[in-house]
Amino acid sequence: MESIGVLMMCPMNSYLENELQKRYNLHRFWTCPEKSVFLETHRSSIRAIVGNASVGADAKLIDDLPKLEIISSFSVGVDKIDLGKCKEKGIRFSGKSVGIIGLGRIGAAIAKRAQGFSCPINYYSRTEKPDVGYKYYPTVVELAQNSDILVVACALTDETRHIVNREVMDALGAKGVLINIGRGPHIDEKEMVKALTEGRLGGAGLDVFEQEPHVPEELFGLENVVLLPHVASATVETRTAMADLVMGNLDAHFAGKPLLTRVV
Repeated sequence: MESIGVLMMCPMNSYLENELQKRYNLHRFWTCPEKSVFLETHRSSIRAIVGNASVGADAKLIDDLPKLEIISSFSVGVDKIDLGKCKEKGIRFSGKSVGIIGLGRIGAAIAKRAQGFSCPINYYSRTEKPDVGYKYYPTVVELAQNSDILVVACALTDETRHIVNREVMDALGAKGVLINIGRGPHIDEKEMVKALTEGRLGGAGLDVFEQEPHVPEELFGLENVVLLPHVASATVETRTAMADLVMGNLDAHFAGKPLLTRVV
């Protein structure tokens, strides 16, 4: 498959980069001094894009690559990819009560682990999943009202931006704990800082922030907050598995097989 052009958007993982180099005609977009010239030269040969949580593919880039068939992301986040344009183009893309916002693959994995600590599981999702055996709430406010710990594990879209707002935090309450392993903009950060400093929210565990890499200064002085620099998936094993998944989706697509983790 060396004739298949793959455009890697930025440096991300050496194992992934090396494996892509072996399998495809790999282009490293960040090394191109004249990107418009590069795209004009290679627009007919690039059939895949590899991005991550920081750099994806906007509508212009997708339009500039008429042979583009697939975008494979080295991240569960797809908010840097214009999914609307992908659909338009037909591009395939893949104890205490715990409330989970988004019961997808990651949300379900969190639920499974929390059950090991005898935690009742509640969830909010776009649609109810009758076979999971967890309590479903039709709104995030109701979920927060009935949970001790609220975990954000959904994808970032226009609809889920600030899905955790003041009303949700007040519903979670002074003894509630908010955990965000999704994307920073899922939470209204200014309201969260107020809720924490005023004692209206019991605590927070944050791996992501609304204006990364900036972290609100007020959070550093709070004893009821745990902060991580967006490293929830940063183990060698997980990052290698993520790289394998990127390549697995590309290999499946070009072999005419179903994608492993299709989004659109």
